[in-house]
Amino acid sequence: MSASRSETTSALGPDEPERDGPGSDLLAALLDGMDAALCAFDADGVITHWNREAERILGWSPEEAVGRRGFAGWAVRTADADEVQGRLMAAMHAPGRQVHEFALLRKDGGRVLVRTQSAGVRGADGRPAGVYCAFSEVHAQIDLERSIALSEALFEDASWGVVLVDVDLRPTVVNGRAARMLGSGGRTALLGRPLGELVVQGVEELEGALHHVLAEGAPGTLAELWVTVRTGDGERRRCWRSGFLRLASPLAEEPVPLGVGWLFQDVTEAKLKEQEADRLRFRYSQLHRAARAAAECEDPMEAATAQVDFALAGFADHALIDVVAGAPRVPEGSGERLVRAAATPSGAPGPVARVAGAGIPVRYAQGHPALQARDRIGSVRTSANNNGEAWAAERQWPRDSVHALCTVLRSRGRTLGVLTFLRASNRPPFEGADAVYAESVAMRVAAALDLYEACRERPEGK
Repeated sequence: MSASRSETTSALGPDEPERDGPGSDLLAALLDGMDAALCAFDADGVITHWNREAERILGWSPEEAVGRRGFAGWAVRTADADEVQGRLMAAMHAPGRQVHEFALLRKDGGRVLVRTQSAGVRGADGRPAGVYCAFSEVHAQIDLERSIALSEALFEDASWGVVLVDVDLRPTVVNGRAARMLGSGGRTALLGRPLGELVVQGVEELEGALHHVLAEGAPGTLAELWVTVRTGDGERRRCWRSGFLRLASPLAEEPVPLGVGWLFQDVTEAKLKEQEADRLRFRYSQLHRAARAAAECEDPMEAATAQVDFALAGFADHALIDVVAGAPRVPEGSGERLVRAAATPSGAPGPVARVAGAGIPVRYAQGHPALQARDRIGSVRTSANNNGEAWAAERQWPRDSVHALCTVLRSRGRTLGVLTFLRASNRPPFEGADAVYAESVAMRVAAALDLYEACRERPEGK
């Protein structure tokens, strides 16, 4: 029997006639194309099949292996041959597959530890006719098992969200943590859905990053993406620290992208704390700079406007200083009127400057936020609900104003006026921390205004 025919001979035994033709050629091609080493024995333990992967691992060619009885004396040490052969052939009479580990001999004399899976082959009459055995090097099997274990761990116990997206940027696999962070009821609910259905804002940046990974490969650093996700109780803005991996098929001759592995972690709380710390450092640096600038001003009113100018940086778009008419002579709580003393330009950005012709009371309607701040002796925050221009015009503020913060100016136990900060629509509404900062600025402005009034009241020459 020639070696080429032996390779494709059925494992049913020596009495089975040899077959040539397309079927045997196909079987030979399938055996040689397998990633696992494979050999087969007939019922007498004679090797009938030996593929190219078995040759690669042990160095013995099909011509040298096929026709031998067992492994004794060439692929296994003589002392171990009976045990190895007995365990392999026992699979012929056992149900299912049998898994064993053996130390086999290479043709060059070296030893290699392999893991085998063997199962019995039955003939047409149902009787045991032989055994086939697939084997691979143990370290390769362990690498495969590690890869599988890593995948299972990532999708079950990982502290990061893990999402696999296909080349159409649709999720194909999602772990539990990612499903919770994306606001889904479960892992399967996200599969196949466009990312735009899951991410309300920031989806363009996310899809851009995924497209870049598919085209160019994974970036060298992590990316921080701000997104807004839709949840059952509304929308939440989150910051996700993200890493990306391009997935390519290991079976293709050239890398074929299968999609992207996206790993991300919610770092919103840490980023917000970091931003708040940066904001506080900047604001109190501005207070320090404003105090130094105000100390160089001869005119107290100029010192007051300098304080507000420094406060505007990164905080608001407009500022207004309204003072109580006749302060500090007006009795507290007597319904004093407010007079515009200084303001930023309403048409374009600019510094706070005195208002020409000051002395005419501002026509604030009852319930105006500035009047509320005066009466409450505190701060009032408000924002436009619908038509911002009409809302601002009604309150006599610049047209682009949609958010306002009014805080009272107090010095020596008396109300001197109201300081108003205004933001346009490109800024967020004022928050509680903003009111605290505005009150710190108001204290310094009030001290300068009090000195200004005192200088005006002081008789000339004294």
